[in-house]
Amino acid sequence: MNKNRDDRLWFPATERNREPLAAVLEPLLPRAGLVLEIASGSGEHLCYLQQRYGGSHPELLWQGSDPDPTHRASLAAWGRHFGLKNMLPPLNIDSSDKFWPALTEPLQMLLCINMIHIAPWAATEGLLANGAKLLSAGALLVLYGPFREEGKATSPSNEAFDASLKQRNPAWGLRRLEVLSKLALQHQLEQIGCWQMPANNLTVAYQRS
Repeated sequence: MNKNRDDRLWFPATERNREPLAAVLEPLLPRAGLVLEIASGSGEHLCYLQQRYGGSHPELLWQGSDPDPTHRASLAAWGRHFGLKNMLPPLNIDSSDKFWPALTEPLQMLLCINMIHIAPWAATEGLLANGAKLLSAGALLVLYGPFREEGKATSPSNEAFDASLKQRNPAWGLRRLEVLSKLALQHQLEQIGCWQMPANNLTVAYQRS
């Protein structure tokens, strides 16, 4: 992590995965409404997506969130830096909370990048439960990150990553996609797509029924 002279944070991993992620998201983006990101971190992903698709989706609003005030300040600073007009102020959301703040716009996409493996399982449970409550019918929850898949060998790099995560915090680690999708279905979120991404990551999309 690096810091600019203002509140902007810079995470090197963002530049490595933002273009492949944006390419997968392009046909999934709604035409209007709100895209809300959970665990925005530095805010670079959300600002990049708005820069890339703001012209083609002028009626789309973008809003980030993070429980860390430093991260929220970074997201706001990146928005000011790029002059993003359709960026709403970031929200203070801990995904594991039972109740999230009320939204001012209809939620048409919920986006979560690289969170569920570096958070307790309760954060994923809260993400699915609250997402199901807030998403409009037919809207999408999109996750990005490393997963375990039944019947498929995990790459050596992901195995090493999983071990290092559990060493840092026993509540962290790569999640089984089948377990995640089963829980999502209990919240009326049906898996409709799964895309292989660079560095052995996946993008997974769930649709609110």
